[in-house]
Amino acid sequence: MPEELTNQSAHHVVIIGGGFGGLYAAKSLKNAPVKVTLIDKRNFHLFQPLLYQVATGTLSPADISAPLRGILSNNKNTQVAMGEVLDIDPEQQKLILQNEELNYDTLIVATGVSHHYFGNEQWADVAPGLKTVEDALEMRRRIFMAFEAAEKESNPEKRRAWLTFVVVGGGPTGVELAGALAEIAYSTLKNDFRNIDTTEAQILLLEGIDRILPPYPPELSAKTEASLVDLGVTVRTKTLVTNIENDVVTIRQGEQIEEIPAKTILWAAGVKASRMGQVLAKSTGAELDRTGRVVVQPDLSVAGHPNIFVIGDLANLADKDGKPLPGVAPVAIQEGKYVANLIKSRLTAKSLPAFCYQDYGSLAVIGRNAAVINLPFLRLTGFIAWLIWLFVHIYYLIEFDNKVVVFIQWGWNYLTRKRGARLITGKTSLPLVAVEEASNSRTPLEV
Repeated sequence: MPEELTNQSAHHVVIIGGGFGGLYAAKSLKNAPVKVTLIDKRNFHLFQPLLYQVATGTLSPADISAPLRGILSNNKNTQVAMGEVLDIDPEQQKLILQNEELNYDTLIVATGVSHHYFGNEQWADVAPGLKTVEDALEMRRRIFMAFEAAEKESNPEKRRAWLTFVVVGGGPTGVELAGALAEIAYSTLKNDFRNIDTTEAQILLLEGIDRILPPYPPELSAKTEASLVDLGVTVRTKTLVTNIENDVVTIRQGEQIEEIPAKTILWAAGVKASRMGQVLAKSTGAELDRTGRVVVQPDLSVAGHPNIFVIGDLANLADKDGKPLPGVAPVAIQEGKYVANLIKSRLTAKSLPAFCYQDYGSLAVIGRNAAVINLPFLRLTGFIAWLIWLFVHIYYLIEFDNKVVVFIQWGWNYLTRKRGARLITGKTSLPLVAVEEASNSRTPLEV
């Protein structure tokens, strides 16, 4: 163990979570006179903004991931540990893990969020969300398996259900998924099958309020919807999902109820806080919002516990307009750096002003040559916005080799319109399909 870590008198900072917030807090403490322990259930950092590209076969998981130990190998005051925190004892300043206990002087909790099905947790198995590598691989399996199953299906109605893709939620993730699905069906795969025409696929994007991309200005939402429609996506706003069962999505639009047969349903409609929010509420009395996020003080600490900080998606901190800061990577990065600087200041008996988020804008990609950018001084759509989106995401990838690989992959995919990571993994057996006399001119494959 490095000498710095054997110094028991050093101020011990424990960080739970190796996402953007936790990782940037650890990186910012590199030269501080502290001992740092970063705990995560996984041994890698995941670049979540590009996770949808794993789900749609553009990139592989390793392209957007990097081992935490490798990232922090030059932080000689930092130790990385795989583990899961079960409870917190703030009085003893102690964490309870599965097989051990760990003392801390300062605690940073950055465990993020998971999917929110608004009380319909039974939908999780039939409508996966997108937060982990496993989620992305399961989505990829379902998307490309749907085309394989449709290729073997002779019944027109069942084939239509296999070629119907429903994306629930019109935020950035939903928009990016829907645009990628349209490119897959109408471009990437259109010459790859013999018994189906993939351009007959139907991609539906459902949003509960009156427009997609709610955080963006209305004019950008309208331009994004127009771009999606040009790609072949059917956008339905003011549409609520009331049930998902037996490969049928039931929706309500006003007083009208409709059932949509669909084999592939992807969830991008909401998030809820990780379990650590409840743990903090029980152990510290922290206030939680309706999604389970921890309401923090202006310096990101928990009320009554100045040495416990919550950052990233798990934290609820209002901006200058009184609205909670969005759950995006730039917020988590800035919060991680701020808390690290606050810790260093406290060690020298200094203080910092309250955290203030610098909003440099938001971006979402729609499809090939199309993106939307909302900057404080500029609003853009189209090709220029798409180029900015590309370079911003490459810039924020953690490791240099990830930047190079992703840049090359994107360049090759742009030239060839192919997606090289279209692998069906996991449960690879096709669902049973009955061989019937086809009612159209297509001849089904023998099963």
